[in-house]
Amino acid sequence: MPDYECLYNALANTPLSHWPSQLRGKVKAALDPASHGDLRFWQAALNALPRISPSSVELTADCLRIGDSTQLSLGQRELLIERLKAFHPWRKGPFCLFGIHLDTEWRSDWKWNRLRDALVLKGKRILDVGCGNGYYGWRMLGDGADLVVGVDPTLRFVMQYAALSRFIGPVPNYVLPLRLEELPEGNGGFDTVFSMGVLYHRRDPLEHLTQLKAHLGEGGQVVLETLVIQGEAKAILAPEGRYAKMRNVWNIPSVTTLKDWMRKAGLRDVRTIDVTPTTVEEQRPTEWMTFHSLPHFLDPRDAKRTVEGYPAPIRAVVIGDL
Repeated sequence: MPDYECLYNALANTPLSHWPSQLRGKVKAALDPASHGDLRFWQAALNALPRISPSSVELTADCLRIGDSTQLSLGQRELLIERLKAFHPWRKGPFCLFGIHLDTEWRSDWKWNRLRDALVLKGKRILDVGCGNGYYGWRMLGDGADLVVGVDPTLRFVMQYAALSRFIGPVPNYVLPLRLEELPEGNGGFDTVFSMGVLYHRRDPLEHLTQLKAHLGEGGQVVLETLVIQGEAKAILAPEGRYAKMRNVWNIPSVTTLKDWMRKAGLRDVRTIDVTPTTVEEQRPTEWMTFHSLPHFLDPRDAKRTVEGYPAPIRAVVIGDL
């Protein structure tokens, strides 16, 4: 299982020094085998990973580069692929692990490259909400962040993080098996708070934005990435049933509406960094994510519509300051 003692030690002399005492019990409960039927299976897969130290780790590479192909025999390569596929589906990445191209559903590097030039992360302490397997956290470290604390309640993604951490090593990127609401009070402990791909799953978007802001220190930033629609102020799509086959999609605002929400939450200098339609080149099935993906979620007769008849996905990145 993931080891968080280094994180707890790193928080000791920060405004988050009260976190470890409150996190230990919650993390232990979340990782109790009784909490998820697959946890014992994943733990066995973790224990069976080959013990190989990479010759190098490159966190600035779009395909995070961990070691090289010369470090594996053919048998070791096949074993590593088999063990890593125990954590299927792999959604965020990609990773280049000892020459194995772990080609995830999302080209997360494309999203990162759209927003990274708008950020100054050097020396920053960062909270990444809905972080998945930690791909973005490692990219943040590559761009100079001091510490990244990710939260994601999906235990499969936490186990993917644990598997990759076996090879990447003890760098200060952590994925906690928790929801944002389960974190202790923030006390302004973070310089930057990311929420990417989360807002549309919240019934009350203003409450989510307020929760993000509560973890920011003075002068901090919220970096928000979410689905949007075309339209002016007050334009919101509230899907009936599913959106692009996704459950629990409650509100998809226009960019103007989204920025207004951020201002109402108490953020200032709210600005749009990027607006990009999602394509089937950016989100698609792969050998590492064999389930249905965006090509199956769009109307086969009109790629500008979802199968439910809604506008096809467009995603925006918006930043606001405290």
